[in-house]
Amino acid sequence: MWIRSYSKTFDTIKRDIIWQLWTDVNNWPQWHDDLDYCTMEGPFVVGNHFMLKPKGVRAVKITLTKIEEGRKFTDCTPFFWVKMYDTHELEETSTGVRLTNTLVVTGPLKFLWIKLVAQNVAATVPHEMEALVALAREKERKTSL
Repeated sequence: MWIRSYSKTFDTIKRDIIWQLWTDVNNWPQWHDDLDYCTMEGPFVVGNHFMLKPKGVRAVKITLTKIEEGRKFTDCTPFFWVKMYDTHELEETSTGVRLTNTLVVTGPLKFLWIKLVAQNVAATVPHEMEALVALAREKERKTSL
């Protein structure tokens, strides 16, 4: 099993806005600048799936596998003989809201898919987290005007 996790605590953000942005899968390209599109039909519930199309590569089907409403969710991307799980978590702390993203790759060909996909996904997490928080702050500012 291969695991990479990244956490950062942000003050001045509201967890409900982050959760709203996470569950609005069709608008992920607003804060994922490496995506052509992301589409999901139906509700954000375990078992539903979405299509995610990174720039320059073909779209992948990703299934929601675990959801703790308002707190965290995990999705799974199957590749040939491998599964990549991506967990997004919100946690209130005394210094702000801690966001954590954890990638886990399992399966007999994980060494290949780590090189082809997972390392790049892990490398983009800090940038995407900052973009997500910037968008959350912008939305909060607009609603407080």
